[in-house]
Amino acid sequence: MPIQAVNPTRLPMMPSGGAGAAKVATAPDKTFGKMLMDALEDVNDLQQKASQASTDLATGKIEDISQVVIAAEKAAVALQLTIQVRNKMLESYQEMMRMQV
Repeated sequence: MPIQAVNPTRLPMMPSGGAGAAKVATAPDKTFGKMLMDALEDVNDLQQKASQASTDLATGKIEDISQVVIAAEKAAVALQLTIQVRNKMLESYQEMMRMQV
């Protein structure tokens, strides 16, 4: 049985030439600070939605407890991710400060 060579395929997410390469080389639309602020706002929105869902359940506006649990878990997971990103950023900063020049 003959063995055929495997040809590498190009992933659409990683342009290697043409118009896509020019798009990658240009400056990003958002700065890191803007992306970070947007992410923090999203986490805050999830926390507020979870709080509102809890209040609505207590007042009887929501009868399905699964909606409240899902909203609370989304907020908890987003907060944990935010904390881990913060920890990694601080760890990286501390590691850079320890470098000798």
